[in-house]
Amino acid sequence: MRRAEDLEFALAPRMPGVSRQSWLYGEIRTAVHCGRLAPGARLPPSRDFARQLGVSRGTVLAALVQLIAEGYLVGAVGKGTFVSTRLPARPGSAVAPSLAVHKAEGRLSRRGVLLAESPFAIGGRPQAPRPFRPNQPDLSAFPFALWNRIAARRTRLSQRAMLAEGDARGYRPLRRAIAEHLRYSMRIDCSDDQVLIVGSVQQALDLCARLLLDPQDEVWMEDPGYPGALRIFQAAGAKVVGVPVDRNGIDVETGLRRAPGARLAYVTAGRQSPLGVPLTLERRLALLRWAEQAGACVIEDDYDSEYRYLGSPLAALKSLDTRGRVIYAGSFSKLLFPSLRLAYVVVPDWLGDPFAAALSLTARHMSLLPQAVLHEFMAEGHYGRHIRRMRLTYGERAAALEDVIARRMDGLLSILPITTGIDATAFLPAAADDASVARQAIAAGLETRPLSAYAIEAAAPSGLVLGFAAFDRPQMEAGAATLAKVLEAALTSKRGRKKSREVRSCPF
Repeated sequence: MRRAEDLEFALAPRMPGVSRQSWLYGEIRTAVHCGRLAPGARLPPSRDFARQLGVSRGTVLAALVQLIAEGYLVGAVGKGTFVSTRLPARPGSAVAPSLAVHKAEGRLSRRGVLLAESPFAIGGRPQAPRPFRPNQPDLSAFPFALWNRIAARRTRLSQRAMLAEGDARGYRPLRRAIAEHLRYSMRIDCSDDQVLIVGSVQQALDLCARLLLDPQDEVWMEDPGYPGALRIFQAAGAKVVGVPVDRNGIDVETGLRRAPGARLAYVTAGRQSPLGVPLTLERRLALLRWAEQAGACVIEDDYDSEYRYLGSPLAALKSLDTRGRVIYAGSFSKLLFPSLRLAYVVVPDWLGDPFAAALSLTARHMSLLPQAVLHEFMAEGHYGRHIRRMRLTYGERAAALEDVIARRMDGLLSILPITTGIDATAFLPAAADDASVARQAIAAGLETRPLSAYAIEAAAPSGLVLGFAAFDRPQMEAGAATLAKVLEAALTSKRGRKKSREVRSCPF
């Protein structure tokens, strides 16, 4: 902690007719009362204080003597002047009327109101995840020692260029590594000029909305769908059109009937959020045909499809795009660790320069050092090895979750087969209030998310999103035992009668 004598002590302007001594006395006393000067803090020597404030040393000494006499400060010969640790009671008239603090009120814009309705935890969440927190990778399995060695090496070897202003598109070696990875793993044929580094997919969505949408433009969204995207599009003034999802993904035919002239579609083609189904090839081709005919764009949010446990890897929707209509977005926070605020977008050639310009205006560019560390992590093969290792681990945990639910919650909860990702979709009886169940689960020490939180226009099926990647079998067993008790209580009426427990394996 820095000492008070190391700081420039800021003062309010001296009011007309107030002497310098009274002004300095009142400012120090107010700073002590409001905590700007903490108990035990050492004030600058009187000569330094006078020089900082542009007053005579005599003025400073007179103010300090008065404050010492009143018990606000204490002086120690040869050591200096300190804020007292036992302050006098504050009289009602201690602060001048001009210094009184009034609770201000302001008005948010319509966009501001929507942005203030963020679905994300503003203050973060407890570090230790509790079963069954969604979107949570296993942090204990990440090779942090290796990551730290790379970071230390990069810091040690960094040249002045790493301290300079960066390219708005991002660190080129990292963009090149991402493009190479996508060509291999997702069949996306792209150049590093089409790859741009952002702080999060959320930031990418915001920029896409600003660049591509005018007020009242229509946007297709999967219904149920990702609430973070919903808020962004609404804040941009767009008219969000909920398009239903079935076992084949977003229903393109319904979208064509409801909003054929939409300017944008947002889809999670690899694993629909929250229902977990992939978008079929037939639907993908239909979506691309509509986008080309309508002159619209499609945002493909691929948030965790690299973790696939059954069947062959699915190529991205972007891999089928030959007309420059698809914007592909991916993130490292779910694949590596949440605090790594680095993501990327692959944009059509025509959108590269506008996107980079908008990024330079709104965020300038991402910090270079984390990008350089991630590049080396990828270039040395650690990224690919980590993904392969965690794919095996998460696949085992997916099977464990399916088994635990089948044994402990038969008739209470039905889970869809887990083929991809780090979360699972489970359904409750149709009459169950999933939001209430989620609240009761939190009270019982669990973390989950109700499907109703993803509803756009139509009511979502009653169910829960359960994360499994961060939890071993003992944790799942304990969490399932607690969740079973919660469900038993939730599905029992106040009169002790059992509510309907008909659970459909797939209600759509």
